[in-house]
Amino acid sequence: MVSSSHEAMHRIFQEYPGLFSRVSEVLGVEIGPPASATVMPTDLTENRPLERRVDTLLRIDMEDDRSYLLAIEAQGKKDPDKPASWMYYLSYLQAKYKLPPMLLVVCQDRATAEWAARPFPVGHPQSPVLTLQALVAGPHNMPVITDVAEARKDLALATLAAITHAGDPDIGAILKTLSTALRDVPETIADPIVELTAQGLGNRPAAQQWRNLVAVDLSFYKSSLSEEIRDEGRTEGRTEGRAEGRAEGIARGILLLLAQAGVDVPEEARERVMGCADLDILSRWLLRAPTATSVEDVFAEK
Repeated sequence: MVSSSHEAMHRIFQEYPGLFSRVSEVLGVEIGPPASATVMPTDLTENRPLERRVDTLLRIDMEDDRSYLLAIEAQGKKDPDKPASWMYYLSYLQAKYKLPPMLLVVCQDRATAEWAARPFPVGHPQSPVLTLQALVAGPHNMPVITDVAEARKDLALATLAAITHAGDPDIGAILKTLSTALRDVPETIADPIVELTAQGLGNRPAAQQWRNLVAVDLSFYKSSLSEEIRDEGRTEGRTEGRAEGRAEGIARGILLLLAQAGVDVPEEARERVMGCADLDILSRWLLRAPTATSVEDVFAEK
């Protein structure tokens, strides 16, 4: 069974595709910020019974027209069979899409992270034909962010850092820093961070710490976690209403970011944003809004 922390460690890159450029800097690889990112199908199954799925797959398009594929795997423990699967993923992606693939493995314990970071050769020991070398983000190299100003500079990175340090003795200070940084942030931005952090902490004791912080510091938010704290007996209808409310909140956040950037938004474009109910599309528009110089930059599809 896939755990909630497993989901959060890779899904955060779907919510914030530009996060990888900052993570790569932490890992010592200068990738640069993306011009756009597209969530790709994760099913890598061939026409045979064996099914293979990568956790998250993104196509990253750069400003200089270069593109690459980013496969993200959340790894909870050492698995001697996993490197062979990762090699298959990368070879398959290269063959299918004709784009260079990269692999990022996200871990929550140091031993697993150090294992995943090792080179895995394939072939005769004296002459390997392939060597897998993944980028690995984990508690051994992700920053411990306990400064509120630093967390506010990059909330997505601060969230991933908190998730990877879920078992850290200082996790209480890390989570308090993150919750404090979210106090003055629009609900549309804070809501997914609250949810991803809760998922990433899983069943660890820190999860209850985070629930308490959300209840006290962020009680005015209407995220699903906040609602769960206030009412454990939500109905399916309320869940659907929450999804609609989140779409409207993200849409308002897009318009707010465009207004702050001085971008003129015609009424037709405003109606298009407010009328969109697709969270994936809204997330892409939200990613583009801070750097847009016109509404066309937000809506453009490569």
